Amino acid sequence: MSASPVDSGTWVRQFHPSPDAGARLVCFPHAGGSASYYFPVSAAMSPSIEVLAIQYPGRQDRRTDPVIESLPELADQIFTALRPFADRPLTFFGHSMGATVAFEVATRFELVGAPVSALFVSGRRAPSTRRIETVHLRSDDGIVKELHELNGTDRGLLGDEELLRMVLPAIRGDYKAVETYEYKPGPKLTCAIHAMVGDSDPKATLEEVRAWRDHTTGPFEFEALPGGHFYLNNYQKEIVNGLSDHIACAAQPENFPTMRTGR
Repeated sequence: MSASPVDSGTWVRQFHPSPDAGARLVCFPHAGGSASYYFPVSAAMSPSIEVLAIQYPGRQDRRTDPVIESLPELADQIFTALRPFADRPLTFFGHSMGATVAFEVATRFELVGAPVSALFVSGRRAPSTRRIETVHLRSDDGIVKELHELNGTDRGLLGDEELLRMVLPAIRGDYKAVETYEYKPGPKLTCAIHAMVGDSDPKATLEEVRAWRDHTTGPFEFEALPGGHFYLNNYQKEIVNGLSDHIACAAQPENFPTMRTGR
């Protein structure tokens, strides 16, 4: 894992700091996404649950930071940035690329004896499944076409040629990170995994998402909802309620594992 210093404040956004919250939800964005995508989730859960949103480099206030094109390296740095927040139970939620990043970070917490309470993965096939994907090798216009087809990028951004060209390097870097990622089999997670997907998602079939059950020894739940890759935009309330119910249970002291190593 990376030994270089990592500033938690660079990576972690707390839109609604909640010092009295009993647990935390950590949200991992999709390829090309940013921490602000989860602002509504943070607003809905505060103050009973503190939401931490991960900000990848190369976008918004981190626009001048070099994009990380290796998913394991990205996970290493996020793991280090999140360790100071492990004094309360952590639940992870990741959509698309964010699901794989969340899985890799959860694996790193498991290795230090501090498993997360649950991993919620959305719109992403299991790490053990394999597809050949080459969006990151397309021209700029080809990547923009992909964004249009997935229908999850802000229309204002897609319509602003100058702004779009500024953020394309980060989007391309994210696609490269997730498309060149190779799962290395190892010990399974022990936390619950809740896998969700749109029933017409072109990026993940139902069976590819069900395969997440092979990545944990804990409970597994699967849910398919109507919609495409960004189906979750239409089910924010339902997803937030489901997360809140789980986290309320996980926040009970008897359910919180003690970290065996220092921060």
